[in-house]
Amino acid sequence: MADQSTPEASSQEASEKASQKNSGKNSGKASGKTSEKSPRTSETSGASPRVTSPKVTSPSGVDSENASPGEAVSQEPSPRGVLSRRRLLGTAGATGLALGAAGGAAGYAAAPSADKATPLASLGTDTVMFHGKHQPGITTALQARGHLVAFDLAAGAGRKEAAALLRRWSTTAQRLMAGEASAHDDTDVARDAGPSSLTVTFGFGYSFFARTGLEKQRPVALDPLPDFSSDQLDKARSNGDLWVQIGANDALVAFHALRAIQKDAGSAARVRWQMNGFNRSPGATAQPMTARNLMGQIDGTRNPKPSEPDFDQRIFVPASGDPAWMTNGSYAVVRRIRMLLDDWEKLSVKDQENVIGRKKSTGAPLSGGTETTAMNLDKTDTDGNLVVPINAHARITRPDQNGGAAMLRRPFSFHDGIDTEGVPDAGLLFVCWQADPLRGFVPVQRKLDRGDALSTFIRHESSGLFAVPGGAAEGEYVGQRLLEG
Repeated sequence: MADQSTPEASSQEASEKASQKNSGKNSGKASGKTSEKSPRTSETSGASPRVTSPKVTSPSGVDSENASPGEAVSQEPSPRGVLSRRRLLGTAGATGLALGAAGGAAGYAAAPSADKATPLASLGTDTVMFHGKHQPGITTALQARGHLVAFDLAAGAGRKEAAALLRRWSTTAQRLMAGEASAHDDTDVARDAGPSSLTVTFGFGYSFFARTGLEKQRPVALDPLPDFSSDQLDKARSNGDLWVQIGANDALVAFHALRAIQKDAGSAARVRWQMNGFNRSPGATAQPMTARNLMGQIDGTRNPKPSEPDFDQRIFVPASGDPAWMTNGSYAVVRRIRMLLDDWEKLSVKDQENVIGRKKSTGAPLSGGTETTAMNLDKTDTDGNLVVPINAHARITRPDQNGGAAMLRRPFSFHDGIDTEGVPDAGLLFVCWQADPLRGFVPVQRKLDRGDALSTFIRHESSGLFAVPGGAAEGEYVGQRLLEG
């Protein structure tokens, strides 16, 4: 879990960049442009406006789908906006300093009146585009909160009902990701917040195609994953007709999207399983760094990076791929991996490092150097023993040890309390992306299955594989090329 994991550029970096651009001195400027957008209100409840995020653009001007994880992403400006970015964000820095100096108690007295616009903090204004070449939530920087949900189509529901559902879901996702209220019956849970880097991603499971009469369009790459000896899978929490990934940097924004998606399902689909996760909040560390998992290990050092020339080839289905409707899409493997933390924490730090193959404090390989130093697999100690043990997790997962197999891992941690045996029900909601799971996840997992030192301390409890089509163009919904092609 340590090497091929979360994107190297962390969500803290995204927060820092956005904060720099939204500071008092530079408010109203984003890559040399001023973006304006009107606040939106709930169309059904008459609630007070939920402010929509202004444009946030990365220094290089890249869009959200092609941005490196951790870069701020851009949003098209509204041509008829009435609140300028300067008015919306210009006093954010000064307000925060004033409240900090006055002390916590003053915060109550300083609360603005209901009829006065209040600038959002940078974390709230971060926006990811819904429409684009790829779906959001794949190369987006790690988010602080996440929900993974699988649905099964209701009895009698088929292709027509599925198309209507994906149309509703896409409309809702586009609105919420832009910081707007749902089109119908908005719950007002996120009425005070901005988009907070919200992303909603949709995928299709193996069973979806039989349910909709689209078996001929089912990709070969979606064939069920092989059995692994270490699996202890709960079928009730595995697979599903449809899969939705929700991520945001605010818990209420993520929950708001979850409830909207569940309500939109209506009578067409029912929840099969739901898992809730989290990551470190943006800005929680003094400087951007690779994330840590619940074992305390730096987790994500060798993740593929969008800046690498073969990134798209490894992660996304090419235009020449089969079937055509999966062009620019990807395949998500989802695994609930329980960490046996009580057993893990009994090990000394040195023994933990030998299991992983990296220093716990810095993430550097045991062969020496810094976190990003190439691992020397042949280095031995004075007794002739390999410095990086032969069964170390970081050694086994290396692409050069697996025929070049690589995947983009983008997980969430989870903690669901204490189980009936009195031990933590906690671990990793593993999500990995690849152009073909038979060339990405499967060969690596087979290798781990045969002798990974970490396997003693983890348990694979659920599994799913989903075809995630490319992004929807303006005026389209996700999956339209499949359902109406």
